[in-house]
Amino acid sequence: GSGCCVGTVSGAARSGWRRFAYAWLILLLAEFDLLMTIAFFSDVHGNLPALEAVLSDLEQRRSDMIFCLGDLVGYAPWPNEVVNEVRRRGIPTLAGNYDQGIGLASDNCGCAYKTDTEKELGAQSIAFTNQVIGAEERRYLRCLPKHLRVDFQDEPCTLSLLMVHGSPRKINEYLFEDRPEASFRRVLEDAGADILLFGHTHKPYHRTFAYRARGSDPLPARAQHRLGRQAQGR
Repeated sequence: GSGCCVGTVSGAARSGWRRFAYAWLILLLAEFDLLMTIAFFSDVHGNLPALEAVLSDLEQRRSDMIFCLGDLVGYAPWPNEVVNEVRRRGIPTLAGNYDQGIGLASDNCGCAYKTDTEKELGAQSIAFTNQVIGAEERRYLRCLPKHLRVDFQDEPCTLSLLMVHGSPRKINEYLFEDRPEASFRRVLEDAGADILLFGHTHKPYHRTFAYRARGSDPLPARAQHRLGRQAQGR
C-alpha cells in the first residue's frame, strides 16, 4: 500500500573517555518499496576512538545518508583529529554550541554548568581546546551551519526533516524528554518540520505523537510523525 513509516534504531560504542551513542532514522517509502536509512550522531566532543568505532559500524551497515548534529570538539583531547576525520569523509555537519565557541575563539562554550566544580573543569576544557585547535580547523568550525533540512517530496510520502543542535530557536537550548508535548508541538510548528533531530542534551530519547506541520498536506493514516534525538550519553 502507499504511505510512509518512520522508525529509529540506536547503537553505541565505548572507548576510554565516554560512551558515544548514535542512531538511524528508518524511512519506509512503501509506495516505492524502498527502505532508506539515515544515520545521525552528535556531541562527539573530541572523542576520536569512539568516533572511529561509530563510523566503522556505519560503514558495515551501509546507511544511505549520514549527518552529524554538532559539537565535534570539547572535553576529550582530539579536537583536530575529529574535525579532520569528519571533513575527510564529507559528512554534513551542524555547528554545536561548543563548536561555535571554539570557532569564535571564545572562552564561553554556551554550556549550562551547574556546580562550581563543573564550571572550573569546563573552563579548563575550553582553554585547552582553544590552545590546541588548528587555524584551519577553527575556521571550519566557525563556518558550520546551524540548521540542515531534508525534504522528501515524492507523493504520498512528503516529509520535512529538520536537524539542529540544541533547538530550532537557539543553538544551546535544551529540549529534554520531560518537556510537555504542547511545547514540542509549538517547536515543530514554528519550524515547519515533521521530524526534528537534535543533540546537546547528551541523553538519548525519542518522542512520537500525532502532528501535522504548518502548511503541510495531511499524511496517510499509516504515517508516524516522530520527534527524535540521539546524542552521546555522558
